[in-house]
Amino acid sequence: MKKLGLKSFVSIAVLSSLAYVIMLIKIPIPPFPNYLTVDFSDIPALIAALIFGPIGALLVELIKNLLDFLTTGSETGIPIGHIANLFAGLLFVLPTYYIYQRMKTKKGMTLALFVGTISMAVMMSILNYFVILPAYLALMNFQVPNVKEYILAGILPFNFVKGILVAIIFMLLFSKMQNWINKQTILKNT
Repeated sequence: MKKLGLKSFVSIAVLSSLAYVIMLIKIPIPPFPNYLTVDFSDIPALIAALIFGPIGALLVELIKNLLDFLTTGSETGIPIGHIANLFAGLLFVLPTYYIYQRMKTKKGMTLALFVGTISMAVMMSILNYFVILPAYLALMNFQVPNVKEYILAGILPFNFVKGILVAIIFMLLFSKMQNWINKQTILKNT
């Protein structure tokens, strides 16, 4: 893997800033609780992954969540939601990137986004069960009557819907940007 140059870092900073701004636009999806919102800030991270590889995606996800935490804070004072968002983004973007690297077609991207959606939905359910939800419950001092039911009826389907929505919007953009993304990847590697 080649080292990232100054131009790459500037591009990653721009994509991170764009992701942060997009992250501010949160869309609630009925029938899910209002605090489970969809944003499309993983799209710049997907673009970064395709051009700069997994390190680019990681940096965009990390920077956008850090910026959001510094500007909006968190209810607990601890960035649990931001850490969860970071993991959700990486669990969506990285499988998408790795599968697309093996199948560089629109069908390949469609499959990659589907796998990324499943990865995010399943793994975030597991992380919520063992880590995220217990941390929230302890810090916010409230109870959930049935954690398994909450995750199976809320977290899992929400992340699946979120993944599908992000995938649809990304595919609309990707169909127009695929040649440009491929050109940027070639330029970066020369």
